[in-house]
Amino acid sequence: MESHKNISDEDLIEMALTGHKKSLEVLIERNQNWIFNVALTFVGDSAEAADLTQEVLIKVITKLDTFKNKSSFRTWMYRIIKNHFLNMKRGKHEVSPPTFEQFGQGLDKLPDESLSNYAYEVEEKLLVQEAKISCMKGMLLCLDREQRLIYIIGELFEFPDSVGSEIMEISKQNFRTKLHRAKKQLYNFMDHKCGLINTSNPCRCHRKTAGFVKMGYVDPVTLNFQRDVISEINAVIDKKVEIYSDEVLPDYQKLYQEHPFLKSPDKLASIRELLATESVKQTFNL
Repeated sequence: MESHKNISDEDLIEMALTGHKKSLEVLIERNQNWIFNVALTFVGDSAEAADLTQEVLIKVITKLDTFKNKSSFRTWMYRIIKNHFLNMKRGKHEVSPPTFEQFGQGLDKLPDESLSNYAYEVEEKLLVQEAKISCMKGMLLCLDREQRLIYIIGELFEFPDSVGSEIMEISKQNFRTKLHRAKKQLYNFMDHKCGLINTSNPCRCHRKTAGFVKMGYVDPVTLNFQRDVISEINAVIDKKVEIYSDEVLPDYQKLYQEHPFLKSPDKLASIRELLATESVKQTFNL
């Protein structure tokens, strides 16, 4: 697949639709990590994110012949993600999503404990980091689905408003307004509750880690938010083309962009099964 490295997504699509199976596999490999990391941030659960990645890839493949080059392939793909994520069945963390107030009350009620009271097989710093990432992704679930996705697109991965508005199918002004509101709600909560930036706040990750393990939010064995790390998110995003005029507590954006960008569970094997079905064979002239 090395020979396909410099071929654009759009050319891969054209080749795939003429029966070049390897091009379709390259397209999947090139984009599944992005889908998985968006899904992981959106639902806060690695198993659900893996399922969502496969569901989106199947939709992308079966709709590929409708791609008309009117936008970039990634914008087109993210619109499929948007439609799927906003309309799918609620995941386990979305059944009764907390408000920011309820989330804060939950943190307050969770007792402060020393990790030295427990014997875990992983290094303490990794366990605390897992708790930090888990807590921060949990905060995002306090945003409604549309706000959460706009935050992921516009703030985490820094898509310009021209692209973000196209994905969300709203005006650029509306996209900027919704992004500003999401950032303000999230970062104001963190600035009044979280001790990562505002050190006057009492909440500290290392004090809450044991409680997160007990409640099942942190798996001390698998470390789901740090497994198969490719890099940090800030290392894989494209440089922002447009600078948003409002800057809402930018230090918190940096914290989120320092989260690991993870390798997606490989979906090629299951996708190959799909490619073997008669309807897909006809679509791609296989």
